[in-house]
Amino acid sequence: MITLKNQYLTVLINEFGAELTSVKDTSGLEYIWQADPSFWKRHAPILFPIVGRLKDNQYDYQGKTYQMTQHGFARDNQFKVESQLPTKVSLVLRPTDETLAKYPFKFELRIIYELVDHQLKVSLNVMNPSEDTLLFSIGAHPGFNIPLVKNEGSFEDSFVRVAPKKRYTQIPLKPPYSDPEDSKVIDLTKPLPLNHDLFNSDAIVLSLEGKETTVMLANSQNDHGVSLTVENAPYVGIWSPYPKKAPFACIEPWWGLADTVDSNGKLTDKFAINKLEGRHAFAGKYQISFF
Repeated sequence: MITLKNQYLTVLINEFGAELTSVKDTSGLEYIWQADPSFWKRHAPILFPIVGRLKDNQYDYQGKTYQMTQHGFARDNQFKVESQLPTKVSLVLRPTDETLAKYPFKFELRIIYELVDHQLKVSLNVMNPSEDTLLFSIGAHPGFNIPLVKNEGSFEDSFVRVAPKKRYTQIPLKPPYSDPEDSKVIDLTKPLPLNHDLFNSDAIVLSLEGKETTVMLANSQNDHGVSLTVENAPYVGIWSPYPKKAPFACIEPWWGLADTVDSNGKLTDKFAINKLEGRHAFAGKYQISFF
């Protein structure tokens, strides 16, 4: 387990999956969901090389069919620590025989965490070391405890506030697939009060059009919360399990989406897929502030 620490926060990161597993302040307040398997067994997985689910858990590429389960394989692979400082770490994942059987691309996936004051900066970097075009999606899935302070408020006392305040395009999920043709508008000029029924059709997915956006999760009963700012993500998901009444919610920056309800299964035609030219690099960035 990797530890990053400064005068405000202590951060733990697991080399398995490059997964953020804990963020505590000096009082011992834990912000990150602690992976109770009766609700959800993960903390903050990295989603690569897909976000969400493929139609029938498979895709076609260059005449061959490949199998891959939800959110891809990065979250279930051991990363290598490439460099480490007291407040910064870089972890890298490269192809193996196992990944190539699911995903026939060369890649370097590099996850960088940097602790700066009350903020954790995260960079999801993809490098294409080959001459061929690399097709991928990527995202993050951090879960945050609700309520953060025991006996101070409930899930229903919590709310989400989005900046800029405006009406956003919401892409519905017909679980587990995306349905962008049935997009609707959600009014986020005011805070969105949380309740478990909000997630009866899976995540609330907002289209950000790649513009910098901040999503804050807070509670009316105290002054603690988190805010996640995405610099260049086209989408963000807000999710909590349903019908389970889980004491956490996730704010998820995504560069990609689950297959659409009418997907033809071809990776080259996949909705919201990223196409990275040979010898080029991609960086998806976000920051989480803890208060």
